[in-house]
Amino acid sequence: MNIVVLVKQVPDTYSERKLSAADHTLDREAADAVLDEINERAVEEALLIKEAQGGEVTVVCMGPDRATDAIRKALSMGADKAVHLSDEALHGTDAPATAKALAKVIGTVEGVDLVIAGNEATDGRSGAVPAMVAEVLGWSQLTYARKVTTDGSNVQIERETDAGIFNVESALPAVVSVTEKINEPRYPSFKGIMAAKKKPVSALTLADAGIDASEVGLANAASQVVESAPKPPKSGGVKVTDEGEGGSQVAEFLVGEKLL
Repeated sequence: MNIVVLVKQVPDTYSERKLSAADHTLDREAADAVLDEINERAVEEALLIKEAQGGEVTVVCMGPDRATDAIRKALSMGADKAVHLSDEALHGTDAPATAKALAKVIGTVEGVDLVIAGNEATDGRSGAVPAMVAEVLGWSQLTYARKVTTDGSNVQIERETDAGIFNVESALPAVVSVTEKINEPRYPSFKGIMAAKKKPVSALTLADAGIDASEVGLANAASQVVESAPKPPKSGGVKVTDEGEGGSQVAEFLVGEKLL
């Protein structure tokens, strides 16, 4: 099977994340950047399928030049090759245009049977891009999977929702998004880290991928942030000393905060 895994480099959740003062987009240079954790699980699932079915795993990433670090992490886990869409004109691209661009890049990979992605990235949290990619490709979408199985012709998932567990099946090709319950990603071995340095990474510009610059970027986004302000520092809070009336004081405080 030929599997494509969509990955994204995101600001580390342990770093301070902020918006750019110039255009109110995410300031990616202000924080440490890592491969999104949910993408590690997507890569792991692709590798498990490859180990069972044979084939090849290709990582597809859209992001700035520094996203190469995230790509190499996925390659060190065991992916075979990568395609990196990087172009200054992509800055500020919204979710629908991102899906269209990713679909174009997937089209450059020969003989794709299955696309696997995380259900949502920690920087945007839209949770919609995998489904949008499937719509653009005209493929079936199987989302929020906690278990994936395939025989090479069909794919089955267990889809977890608030209403229960659903078993969903589709013929290939298809797009699957996975949740954090899907697996525990492997740690790259030293051999894998060294091997990743020699694995092929194809760098594409918009022109290379056949993407019109008028369809991407902040200027062409359906919505924009027009104003933002840093989160105010936490206050010291209210201290209640219980001298027999502590309960009443707590209740009065909750009423004042409109919590009671």
